[in-house]
Amino acid sequence: MRLILGSGSPRRKELLAGLGIVPNLILPPDIDEDPRKGELPRPYAARLAAEKARAVPAGPEDVVLCADTTVALGRRILGKPEDAGQAAEFLTLLGGRRHEVITAIAVRKGDRLLSRESLSVVKMKRLSDDELNAYLASGEWQGKAGAYGIQGLAGAFIPWISGSFTGIMGLPVAETAALLSAIGYPVWRQE
Repeated sequence: MRLILGSGSPRRKELLAGLGIVPNLILPPDIDEDPRKGELPRPYAARLAAEKARAVPAGPEDVVLCADTTVALGRRILGKPEDAGQAAEFLTLLGGRRHEVITAIAVRKGDRLLSRESLSVVKMKRLSDDELNAYLASGEWQGKAGAYGIQGLAGAFIPWISGSFTGIMGLPVAETAALLSAIGYPVWRQE
């Protein structure tokens, strides 16, 4: 049984490795990630994870694992910023407030698809101009929902979380292990 990780995220690969799992293949799917008109953050993340899982080419016995991480400020979805200006806008909006980080995961084997969401609440401090400019100059905001990754420099901006640290990073390991086991992937096998 092969495990195909449908993500190019190095963090997801590292988090899987923490469970002792090394994917046989890494095949990031190419899907449209634009939110639909009026789509709320949690259903949006769940839809993307499922669409990604269905888009990855796999054999009938292969297990496909995909995820989507969405940062939400109320009903507003803060995706991956297009440029440093948008990253600054997102970080300024998040500063001094609590927001949600939703990571939806989907596993597929043949026609069977299982999914689950991890919801975490994060508080980001207000950033000084020096902090904001230094963070933007680091480039760490690139390719990250909400313009930050908690596992890097932005961890210094997060005084409080409620939920899954690994979910905020992009792959909630408890939920991932449970879904992989439920679909028949031997997570806890002895070599």
